[in-house]
Amino acid sequence: MTTAVIRDVTEATFATDVIEASRTRPVVVDFWAAWCGPCRQLSPMLERAAVQWAGEVDVVKVDVDQAPRLSQQLQIRGIPAVKAFSGGRIVAEFVGLQPQAQIDRFFEAIAPSEADRMAARAHALGPEDAEPLLRQALALDADHPAAVKALAQILGDRGDREEAATLLERLPGDPDAVRMLSEVHLAAGALDASGVGDLRIRVKSGDDPARVELGRALAARGDFHEALEELLAAARDPSTREDARVAMLEVFRVLGDDHELVRQFRPRLAAVLF
Repeated sequence: MTTAVIRDVTEATFATDVIEASRTRPVVVDFWAAWCGPCRQLSPMLERAAVQWAGEVDVVKVDVDQAPRLSQQLQIRGIPAVKAFSGGRIVAEFVGLQPQAQIDRFFEAIAPSEADRMAARAHALGPEDAEPLLRQALALDADHPAAVKALAQILGDRGDREEAATLLERLPGDPDAVRMLSEVHLAAGALDASGVGDLRIRVKSGDDPARVELGRALAARGDFHEALEELLAAARDPSTREDARVAMLEVFRVLGDDHELVRQFRPRLAAVLF
């Protein structure tokens, strides 16, 4: 029952056409059947909404008679059943025939906000043009994830690390923001070759705190293996253990849990600490 604005999705294409597609923009799925009277009544109302929100919300249909496993997996017990997906998961749903006003409110709740639109437009622009748009987006939604991370990236790249860190601290549960914050912290320890050389001399002379500084400086320029070796050595010293531990965890977050160095050094750090 495909229309110009609503297309059919099958069990075989659901993962791509709904789950993955919803990571770009919301997808509303109408679970229906040809024998269902309320489904036929709901269909033109969904079509009107699909036209109104074209380009911002996609609408698709799934024939439950042709998709029994999918219907069971999603616990479809009555139809019409409408589920909205965003970011790969269900974010809103309703069952049964609804009035047009209720359907409009359903779409309004899942459609991109003005802050979403500004952040999306900024994504296609260079840093100088993107920054004002991102700041406008954050004026509307101070914790907008995409705008926070995009603006923090611009600020960090030009050396405004304090403001970048302040922004990223708004998203403590966002893995990308946590990684970016660690990158900002490590970048604060960046030194030129001469500065790194001076730190090496201080470390050799017995300056224990300088070993942590050296580890951070090495990490800031991407010498992660040597950085972790220096920080691990600093973690063995009670006077620098906590600073070294914090720095190593920041390196781990930047590299990611699956990185070979993280798998190698995490247990070594644990052995030193415990």
